[in-house]
Amino acid sequence: MNTAQLHWQHRLSTKRFRCNGEQISSVTTQDTDDSSRTNFHIDYDRVVFSRAFRRLGRKTQVHPFAKSDHTHNRLTHSVEVASVGRSIGNHVGNALLQAGYLPNDYTPSNIGTVVQVACLAHDLGNPPFGHTGEAAIREWFGDPKHAHFLDGLTADERADICTYEGNAHSLRTVLSLEMYKNQGGMRLTAASVGALIKYPWGSRHPSGKGQKFNIYQSELPLFHHIADALELPTLDDNRWARHPLSYLMEAADDICYALLDLEDAVELGLIGLDEFSDTLKALIDVDKLAAIKHPDQRCGAMRGSAIGRAVEGVATAFMTHHDELLTGAFMHKDLLAVCDDAIQTTLKNAKTLAAAKIFRHDSKLTTEIAAFGCLGAILDLLIPAIHAKHQGSYLSTKHELALDLLGFDQSAAHTLYDDYMSVLDFICSLTDNTAARLARDISGVGMI
Repeated sequence: MNTAQLHWQHRLSTKRFRCNGEQISSVTTQDTDDSSRTNFHIDYDRVVFSRAFRRLGRKTQVHPFAKSDHTHNRLTHSVEVASVGRSIGNHVGNALLQAGYLPNDYTPSNIGTVVQVACLAHDLGNPPFGHTGEAAIREWFGDPKHAHFLDGLTADERADICTYEGNAHSLRTVLSLEMYKNQGGMRLTAASVGALIKYPWGSRHPSGKGQKFNIYQSELPLFHHIADALELPTLDDNRWARHPLSYLMEAADDICYALLDLEDAVELGLIGLDEFSDTLKALIDVDKLAAIKHPDQRCGAMRGSAIGRAVEGVATAFMTHHDELLTGAFMHKDLLAVCDDAIQTTLKNAKTLAAAKIFRHDSKLTTEIAAFGCLGAILDLLIPAIHAKHQGSYLSTKHELALDLLGFDQSAAHTLYDDYMSVLDFICSLTDNTAARLARDISGVGMI
């Protein structure tokens, strides 16, 4: 086995882990004897059949409560990202095989499936109303009048609570919340978890302060075991190099939201078909598709051609920088930054057009503003109740009812951090619809 094969043998680890309190151990999947269903297919099934995945169908991608049935939500976005990610992964898998880098026990489609699983799971931790929801939660905890609720938390715990991060909550959903709750979660293979992580550090690490991160304190002990199984290079304390396949998941996500957000905008009449066509000219020959008369079909054909071109470009870029990606020495922002100019220009122009014509359109602004009041009302109810419980002070009837709504076990001996995290878990479990309805209902508006 050559050096590259040995590295990949570790990066594609099929180890799974269970938790029993502070004890973490590996666990064997019961049905791996079925040769038609690999360990990575089991990962895929566990994500697809999870409640968190189903809830994505009523969570915002770009357009909250969109009137059109054809616009994307988080579920359709995740499925499409997974499709693109699988294609890139299969391309890379074949290239690894041809280069003699793929370990003997693995096939090119294994690479595609690992990336596909990571893509399916990448948005599981998004709260209601997407990135606006994240901002609403962060701003609530950042309000000086709520500062006293954070007394008693460590600096690390405070940073986690005050910085709701969808990426970190996706990892928490996978490792703690679904299937075997607080006992290893979905117990996905180390390879699939590694491919999911774009930011392998915590909220207080210099790389995470004010930026994105992937690991809450609650999942850090388990991630140490996963990183060891994958032999991810350790860069410094509680910070690792990224898994090479995480770059493919990230690229698939970027491609989809850049191009498919514009396709939605055409559907909603926010931009014209000509604007969409002009954006793709650097990447594909749009004139060849001009004979397609139906606008929706022509739009879809252009989008499909552009994605196909981007898939090939990303796979090529991955293999060009293979050694750096495998050993943690890749220093660029992402794979798209080292793709050819046509791909970079097209995606950059697509994002610029979206920022100008979509993200600040009047049809979005009022709903996004309302998200702050909606999630703020829920936090106003739940956090004071948790805080009062931990202070040992008198629990008002309202506090008692709030704890019942949360499903709070008052007999359990949890830390303040654990119980605040359970509030964030509760909010993460809400769809746009249920969050809006809950906020309205607890306000008393519309009782009659």
